[in-house]
Amino acid sequence: MKDSVSRALDALRDGRPVLVYDADGREEETDVAIASQFVTPDLVRFLRKEAGGLICTTVPAEARDRLGLPYLSELFGEAAARHPVLARTLATSAAYDPIASPFSITVNHRDTRTGITDRDRAKTIAGFAALVREALRHENGWGMEALGREFRSPGHVPLLNAADGLLSKRRGHTELSTALVTMAGLIPSATICEMMGDDGRALTKEDAKEYAEARNLVFLEGQDVIEAWRAWSG
Repeated sequence: MKDSVSRALDALRDGRPVLVYDADGREEETDVAIASQFVTPDLVRFLRKEAGGLICTTVPAEARDRLGLPYLSELFGEAAARHPVLARTLATSAAYDPIASPFSITVNHRDTRTGITDRDRAKTIAGFAALVREALRHENGWGMEALGREFRSPGHVPLLNAADGLLSKRRGHTELSTALVTMAGLIPSATICEMMGDDGRALTKEDAKEYAEARNLVFLEGQDVIEAWRAWSG
């Protein structure tokens, strides 16, 4: 395992963010990744001010099944007969990825008010991570009732369903970050946010590296995560 990956795993265990660039020719974006179980209001504030993209929380495939979480594209497809606009706008692939979007439902914790504040989103994310941990201890179907008791939808935290087999099927930030927290021995849910530049575009890889170096944060190439995952899971 490369030293950069080992340092990233240590950082995640300490509740600190790491930066993950997916790949040249793919999105070509860098996401900040944090272990969901350690998300606090201060970290949500860090993500929205220092990264600036959409703050999302990943769901490992096993927990997805136990919680009964659908893909949003599936819901749109099933509702298209009643709402034809959904058939016309449904995305089944992207220019950089033949696999449909990982987006699932959006949630708020039931003990939040509006759901969008730093405190509200932190409560939703940390609470969802705890639910993932419990779901992985039970059989399929257990989590749906528990999810409904604790969360409501729609909300302000988008959930991202990681692909079956993780990096063997898809190599997006959803899978890369989920693989990292899994290898770190943490609850296998990461909270991620794309880094935006001041020019209206995604932050370049070079600028993301400089940002990480200036703040003593770990920067990882997606390929480094893939190689570490192969060695860890093989």
